[in-house]
Amino acid sequence: MAGPPEASVSPMRVLVARPRGFCAGVDRAIDIVQSALELFGAPVYVRHEIVHNRHVVEGLRQKGAVFVDDTADVPEGGTVIFSAHGVSPRVREEASRRGLRAIDATCPLVSKVHLEAIRLAREGFVILLIGHAGHVEVEGTMGEAPAAMRLVTSVEDAARVDVPGGAPVAYLTQTTLSVDDTLAIVDALRRRFPDIRGPKKDDICYATQNRQNAVKLLAERCEVILVVGSPESSNSNRLVEVAQAAGLRTFLVEDAARLDPAWLRDVATVGLTSGASTPEVLVEGVLDRLRALGADRIEELFAADEHVFFPLPAELRQAAS
Repeated sequence: MAGPPEASVSPMRVLVARPRGFCAGVDRAIDIVQSALELFGAPVYVRHEIVHNRHVVEGLRQKGAVFVDDTADVPEGGTVIFSAHGVSPRVREEASRRGLRAIDATCPLVSKVHLEAIRLAREGFVILLIGHAGHVEVEGTMGEAPAAMRLVTSVEDAARVDVPGGAPVAYLTQTTLSVDDTLAIVDALRRRFPDIRGPKKDDICYATQNRQNAVKLLAERCEVILVVGSPESSNSNRLVEVAQAAGLRTFLVEDAARLDPAWLRDVATVGLTSGASTPEVLVEGVLDRLRALGADRIEELFAADEHVFFPLPAELRQAAS
């Protein structure tokens, strides 16, 4: 028996950001798990969540993926996939020692930061990594050169981070940060260390930048913004912060069931976007809910084109052929 009809709010327009949702690194990571299941059969073990989205993880779990916190939880001889966020050399060495078939789903843009860390450490730099404490990407990057690296999480950290006198200093960043917040921290570091070296190309990934720019455009035209994403997703939370910094009431929703109609009362235009680990089906679900609530116009707001593609790892391509 069908439930009661959705209580409506006033008619409203919905502006949907483009680009939104999956980035090339997330697409690749999910394809890696699915390809490994097809080629090697279930179970395939994944160290940490392949991406930070409960719906994606549950869908892969139903197909035979087993998510573990540590490679020690993978049976000897099993297949383990490293998540898109990257891992430290210690994790790779442990997988090799235990005879695991290891497949690396690390986003190539995260791998770029790892390689920069290794190079800078070899050149004798103290490396200041701008990022969030405890985030799995940060843990993996710092594992590449732990003796040389210091974590900087804020402008306040930039003022007090301990650097030996006379040592050359460089900075790197987590790939999923707020562009604006990161610039403020970099400016603080440059004031303290005028000769600090930055990456040749910005570490914050293209998808993070594009989605944050799209949210800024939404903020100029909307009264409320909805970000579809997981509470554990760094890039989704940064989208919320960017919108809030622009003065907008902004809500992070995992799916349509979490949308509270009270947020939209007397709202003429609502903005909608999604984090880089959010499948489009969840955005469509929220749009259906908005239509049920009275949305009578759905329009896309274009910010950037994306044509980035990352190939599968060589070991999977070879196994498939």
